[in-house]
Amino acid sequence: MNRVVRKITLMTTDAILINAALYGALLIRFDGAVPAQYLQSFYDFALIFTIVRLLCFYIFGLYNRLWQYASIGELVNIISAVTAGTALNVTLAYFFMEGGRFPLPRGVFVLSWMFNIILIGGSRLAWRLFRDYALMLNKPRGGKPVLIVGAGDAGVLVAKELKSHYNGRINIVGFVDDDLAKQKLKILNVPVLGDRNSIPHLVEQYSIQEIIIAIPSAEGKVVREIFTICQETKAEVKILPGMYELIDGKVTVNQIREVQVEDLLGRDPVKVDLEGISKYLEDQVVLVTGAGGSIGSELCRQIASFGPKKLLLLDNCENNVYDIELELKNTNPHLKLYPLVKDIRDNKAIEEVFRKLKPQVVFHAAAHKHVPLMEANPEEAIKNNVMGTYNVARSADLFNAKKFVLISTDKAVNPTSIMGATKRIAEMVIQYLDKYSSTNFVAVRFGNVLGSRGSVVPLFKKQIASGGPVTVTHPDMVRYFMTIPEAVQLVIQAGAMGKGGEIFVLDMGEPVKIMDLAKSLIKLSGFEPGKDIEIVITGMRPGEKLYEELLTAEEGVNATTHKRIFVARPNNLNHQLIEEVLRRITEGKLPKNQQETERFIKQFLPDFRVWEKRLTG
Repeated sequence: MNRVVRKITLMTTDAILINAALYGALLIRFDGAVPAQYLQSFYDFALIFTIVRLLCFYIFGLYNRLWQYASIGELVNIISAVTAGTALNVTLAYFFMEGGRFPLPRGVFVLSWMFNIILIGGSRLAWRLFRDYALMLNKPRGGKPVLIVGAGDAGVLVAKELKSHYNGRINIVGFVDDDLAKQKLKILNVPVLGDRNSIPHLVEQYSIQEIIIAIPSAEGKVVREIFTICQETKAEVKILPGMYELIDGKVTVNQIREVQVEDLLGRDPVKVDLEGISKYLEDQVVLVTGAGGSIGSELCRQIASFGPKKLLLLDNCENNVYDIELELKNTNPHLKLYPLVKDIRDNKAIEEVFRKLKPQVVFHAAAHKHVPLMEANPEEAIKNNVMGTYNVARSADLFNAKKFVLISTDKAVNPTSIMGATKRIAEMVIQYLDKYSSTNFVAVRFGNVLGSRGSVVPLFKKQIASGGPVTVTHPDMVRYFMTIPEAVQLVIQAGAMGKGGEIFVLDMGEPVKIMDLAKSLIKLSGFEPGKDIEIVITGMRPGEKLYEELLTAEEGVNATTHKRIFVARPNNLNHQLIEEVLRRITEGKLPKNQQETERFIKQFLPDFRVWEKRLTG
């Protein structure tokens, strides 16, 4: 049926129902014996009343909807259209009053309003019932057995979508929900079979092949617990994305995807103060060092959205600078970009950047970060992470930048690695400079980020892709994890909050056991841990800890206005020592070997212990 014929058919049907409602209202009002004068009024006004209602129906879009998918929203629209039509008809009747009397009793209009809703709404509902009944009759036997976790709004929408798009190919066996009030009830004629703990039993009992987790508002901790239970079964596990990815409450089957490791992190989604962020970045010259790295490039992407006057992309790798510049040109064609292939260890080059381009906000993400590599090359860690940070920070001070944000790490807390120790010293350097500078120097400390270069997740994925084995250094090792975008959001937020001298600590959620992470990634890749892909314990590498800390015992923590960001209480700094070391750095007097590096670090961190055995390359 084409669109024109469909509209004519609907309007003809509605015209009949409108008159049936009006005549029915008269019969009810007069107990079946309608007086001749009112019957004549019915004949006189039927046409104009019908035209008015049809116009209202058209204006309210009743003829532009697919009624086989009718729901509560369509019913509300029908009530609104009928009410508007009734109001207009009452107004018209008022102008035709004779002797102060309506041509039809007022009660007839009320009854007609109610009957119109029943008849018009019922006709639309009939389309929906006919479609569902036809689907049920045509439904082939069988279909892939599916279990939906979550009997809330999202779960119901998923069930509707699956029924609409996979007629007969999917058999929704039931829902699982922890809400006791929903147990043993039916939703869309699909039963709620139990809570999350019953999943393994239900999978076995009903031969479930696919489990869909449809709790988009759940915390990562809850999703991880449910996924762990699902891992006990052989069913394929999929997930509906978070609510921020859904539009107007609508769900499509295309949004149901494989579970990703990011779904299993035990934290709430990050919420940032966009207004506060935009104020300190908008129309400013912003410099990002390490702009081509995992964190630096994401910083550039997010900063670009806040309308800076200029964005300076500084990195010592020309390919990295080229890639991020090309990407930002495509996504932000009107943004002024300055690609800078510079090394932060080159003090003169860094000074020239500040002298010519005058950056007002600096995000310092450039660093050597690979723990085992820095154990093998400790003097290079000093050059890059300490001297390089000082070069950029001193230029920020000399050329009156407003704010300097150092990207630090949880490995700087009670460090056992060269990399962690050098990042802790870098924190001390910027805290020292903050005491004497008009620039606000702050540091932001967080743990591992998923997907960053050299991190464990890309390594595991590469090992799984090659058939294994997956290597874990210790069965009890745990780490904090964040996604790159949310870590960067909190870094930018902390920069907005910083007044100078603070070390901000990001709430990383609950620590994740690396062994569990390895098993989850193997399962997510469709393999069985220990059977298809082996997990091999290789032993801890130089500089590694079993667990990371975000604060020293002396620092403690203070809350900030953002529930996911805390600030470490400042330690007493040895200003005389820092001044002397910075003077030697300026003169180019840096450690040249492992022994000199150890002595250098112990000046700042007397309890630091180096590993006896170094990687020799």
